[in-house]
Amino acid sequence: MTIENSPIEAEIRALEDRRYNAVIRGDFDTLESLFHIQLVYTHSRGDRDTLASYLTKLRQGFYKYHRIEHPIDNILLVGDTAIVVGEMNAELSVNGTAKTLTNNVIAVWTKDSGTWKLLAYQPTPRS
Repeated sequence: MTIENSPIEAEIRALEDRRYNAVIRGDFDTLESLFHIQLVYTHSRGDRDTLASYLTKLRQGFYKYHRIEHPIDNILLVGDTAIVVGEMNAELSVNGTAKTLTNNVIAVWTKDSGTWKLLAYQPTPRS
């Protein structure tokens, strides 16, 4: 079911904004609070991280995001799971090397004890 113009849509959009803003600011405690304990974070090249490995890489500066745009095309709701379909366009450094990303993305949020948590993230390069 789509949730256009609903309080749930507004909440998920706000969580996505909060997540991306935290990445840019280097606010890893906020990120950790938004992530599900079983997080599966897939990167554009296909490698995957768990909650612990992704946060470690961020905290050690392996990934440093400089700019992110994240337009949302659609949010689907199935039970206590929200699926965000959109884009993630970014400038970042990966292990010190400058990168530009232009990705289509799917972010999966699930309610865990009444709180929305990011469970999975999957980007696909557009170019």
